Order: sequence, then C-alpha cells, then structure tokens
Amino acid sequence: MSITWTPIQKQRLQELNASEVLQEMCFESHQERDRAYQEQEHLLVIRGKQKLQELLETNRRPSLSVLEQQLVEALTQEGFVQVVTPTIISKTALAKMSVSDEHPLFSQVFWLDSKRCLRPMLAPNLYTLWRDLLRLWEKPIRIFEIGTCYRKESKGSLHLNEFTMLNLTELGLPLDQRHQRLKELADLVMNTVGIDDYQLESESSVVYGDTLDVVKGIELGSSAMGPHVLDDQWGIFDPWVGIGFGLERLLMIKEGSQNVQSMGRSLTYLNGVRLNI
Repeated sequence: MSITWTPIQKQRLQELNASEVLQEMCFESHQERDRAYQEQEHLLVIRGKQKLQELLETNRRPSLSVLEQQLVEALTQEGFVQVVTPTIISKTALAKMSVSDEHPLFSQVFWLDSKRCLRPMLAPNLYTLWRDLLRLWEKPIRIFEIGTCYRKESKGSLHLNEFTMLNLTELGLPLDQRHQRLKELADLVMNTVGIDDYQLESESSVVYGDTLDVVKGIELGSSAMGPHVLDDQWGIFDPWVGIGFGLERLLMIKEGSQNVQSMGRSLTYLNGVRLNI
C-alpha cells in the first residue's frame, strides 16, 4: 500500500509552493516519507529565502506591483486611458448590475451599512464613467481600471476575499468587430503577462449572461459584450466589449504557484513566499 503525506505535511508543502507533482508523491514506508519531507521542506525553505533576498537586493517591488505597472504601460500604449474609482459603491449601483437581494452574488458582498458596500466588481463604476465620457470624448472610448475588489469567497487555493482586478473596456466599436476585438485584447493582456497556450471558452455568467473566458487550467479572465440587457439602466446604447482579469490568478499561473493566497495582499506571504520559514 502506498503512503502519502500527512495532512499537516501536505499543508506545509502547499504553503511553501511545492509543485503539484511533489504534493502527490507516494512512498513505501512512513520512514521514507518523513525523510523525504524533511529534505523537500529544507529545499523549499532555501528557495523561499533566496526569493526574499532577491526582493531585498534586486527587485524591491512585489510581483503584483510589477505586473500592474507592466499592464498599465501596455494598455496606455494601445490607447487605453487608466481610471481610478471608489472602492465603496452603493446598493443601487449593484442593483443596476442585477445584483439584488435574491442574486447569488448578493451574499458574497461585504456590506458597510444598508446602502453601501465594498465593490465586488469594477463594472458599476466603469458604466457610470461611460455615460459621462460619451458626452465628452469621441468614440471609441477605451478605459481600464486596476483596483481591489472584495467578495466573501469560499476558502481554497483559487479564491481570495480581497483581490486585484483589471477591467479593460472599449465602447463604440462596430458590432461585427466585437468578437475579434475581444481576442485581440485577451492576446494583449496575456502576452504582457507572459502566459501562452491559453484557451478562450464560452461560459454563462450570473451577471453578464454568455461570456468568453480566458482559461489556462483555471479561469484567468472573463469577457462580455454589448448591447447587453444591463445597458439600458446605465443609459448605454453603443456596442462595447470588456474583459476582466484577476491579477493574483495571472501571477499564480505565471510563477507556477499552487496557492493564490501567496500572490495577494497578505501579512503571511511576501512576494509569494511564506514568512514562517
């Protein structure tokens, strides 16, 4: 009978970003397993300390911040304008996204009081800006935001309560160019991040209806296009496309991490490295 890691050993290996292959190893005896665990933990700790030393001496910025800067530079060079909007939004704004009391996403929202919450998505604020920018700028209007969103997500290696979203949008393009434009924008982001061999898959969203997801093993981004059933409530009537990406998930795939918590805002991890080493 093959012997696997104990639950405590496996949790520790995951915290140290051990590869999936290493986490699934099997052994012929408890002694062999425990000896292998000591060796692998020692090597992973050394690797973590080396990465922290590189942060101290060379990089001096966490990967999440570096990725954000790379995306800002790539998108602005392509004619997109960066915007920065409030993290506190109204219950009314969420309702206009169809997230009412009965909606599945409603229970995941961090409410501050009966009328305000921490935004679970960037879209409500971007819709609001679209409405005003249509009066002020010529079409197509290309804007994007990189900002923190909040959801009471289920615990696991793929979810965070506090995560960083990129949402890039283009409003006022020809109807027959929407699908091609989405593919171009997905390519732009994924090439900037440095991830290849990804797929575009059709999915159904509880907010946006049918969407086109960017997938590499896990969902990395999700797109939508209009005209859309939500548009009338915001006074939007032009065709549009948009894609949202979770930056921590992008980093997780790029760096081969097994744990999205290590990529995000944390007091436990720094730049992907568990600090109790």
